[in-house]
This record gives sequence, C-alpha cells and structure tokens, in this order.
Amino acid sequence: MSAPYILVLYYSRHGATADMAGQVARGVETVAGISARLRTVPAISPVCEQTEDEIPATGPLYCEPEDLRDCAGLVLGSPTRFGNMASPLKYCLDQTAGLWLSGAMIDKPAAVFTSTSSLHGGQESTLLSMMLPLLHHGMVLVGLPYSEAGLMTSRSGGTPYGASHWAGPDNARKLDDEESALCRALGKRVARLGLGLAA
Repeated sequence: MSAPYILVLYYSRHGATADMAGQVARGVETVAGISARLRTVPAISPVCEQTEDEIPATGPLYCEPEDLRDCAGLVLGSPTRFGNMASPLKYCLDQTAGLWLSGAMIDKPAAVFTSTSSLHGGQESTLLSMMLPLLHHGMVLVGLPYSEAGLMTSRSGGTPYGASHWAGPDNARKLDDEESALCRALGKRVARLGLGLAA
C-alpha cells in the first residue's frame, strides 16, 4: 500500500488559486507521515468537452479517478464564477459517479478554498457550493476554526468555511501573509484528520 496523501485538487485561470493550492500543500507537508499530491483539471469548451491535451504543458498533472479513490483526504480549490465553482472543476466532479457508487470517498476529510476578484464576490457561496458534491460522497467536511487568529484580523480573505483570497479586479493582488497562513492551516488540519480517520 502506498504512503497516505492529501489530494489538493484545483482549477486556476489567472494563478491565484494555484498559489493557494501551493500554500495548502505546504500545510499538509508539515504533518509527519502524510504528503500532499497537487492535481489540476483541464479547461473545457462551451459544449463541456475536455479541450486540453492529456498531460499539461506545465504544472501539476490532471486529476485521475485513482487520485481521488486512493487519497486520505481532499482539499478542493476553485476561483469564483458568479458565486459558484468554475465549470472545469464541476465537470471533473461530475465524472465521479463511479467513486460515489463504490463509496470510495466515504469518511475521508475534505475542505475547500477559493479566490475572487472582488472582495464581496461570492467567496462563501462558492465554498458552500463546492461542499455539496463532497457531502454526496460521504466526506467529512473540515473548515477553519476561530482558533486561527487570521479569521478575525484578515481584511481580504479567510472564512470559517475554508480559505479564501481577494485577487483584486485585475487579478494581480498576491496572497498576503494572513491568507497564506490560513491556507497552510487548512492543509495541516485536513492532513492531521486524514491520518486520524484512516487509522
């Protein structure tokens, strides 16, 4: 059996969500005995067909069903699209009926993160929308507790529902220290719970 890992699965268009995924993975890697596995999803066409090559030119590989099946936990990330997750990530999740039928994801911890271009651009509704398929898979949802001081001091991203980031109207605003710390805290929490629930 392979070593346990937390799957950090995301879609990113302008890079902010990818940066968040990197911070989440750093948080996972602080927990001994478990690692992070970064995966992304391909863009889709307006008729909902995968349009990218099977292997991306740069960055993490595309997610395969086995990545989800074998993970000890999942952290799911997407930019906000009208208060909802982006279509490429939704399309990926819509292909997981086989995992649902087999119960492969039941009792694994799961968490979510998002990035928005406007400060009140639907961060929390996006996080909540991302939780719905995870609940259907029987996963155990993990948020950020208020013991994370950044939730009370952040002027940009960060919610109890999951990590978030405000990228600005031109998507050029980088993760600040509090946003990064909350991403790492989320990864660390899922990793700890992943080890505990797998025992």
